[in-house]
Amino acid sequence: MEKKRDQETGEMAAAATQHRSQPQPPPAPHNRPLPPPSRALPSSHRSVPELIDREKTCPLLLRVFTKIGSHHKVEDFAVRGKEPKDEVQIYTWKDATLRELTDLVKEVAPEARRRNARLSFAFVYPDKHGRFVLRVVGLTHSSARRPDDAMALGELSFQIGDYLDVAIL
Repeated sequence: MEKKRDQETGEMAAAATQHRSQPQPPPAPHNRPLPPPSRALPSSHRSVPELIDREKTCPLLLRVFTKIGSHHKVEDFAVRGKEPKDEVQIYTWKDATLRELTDLVKEVAPEARRRNARLSFAFVYPDKHGRFVLRVVGLTHSSARRPDDAMALGELSFQIGDYLDVAIL
């Protein structure tokens, strides 16, 4: 019986040694931000949204430009300091959804309060050559809930410094 116990103890020690010798994954990072996602990611490859504690995280300044009927032209943003005049500055976080932003735009733009109003959201940012690009990222309705409502800025590859252009249709 003692021989059997020694054998079992030896097997357990060998298993423990094997277990220790196997490489362990690194511990999960705590409170470390994820690297910024590529702007070229298709919507099917979106990363998991970063969790933000709004009580502890400083908000970012989001410059929002609204226009009735269509988006602004890219050329409207070409000269720094001469951006379109219909600007609203919002302090928010990267986890803000398009629905939250829709509600904020409705507060300042009466046209967006119409029952059948649609809001088309686009990011405006410089490309690697310094030319501005306008990329449409979502569409919401002023009164109805839509799938795009739940998309957060971070999920859409928003980067701090990008402009948000909102077409009220």
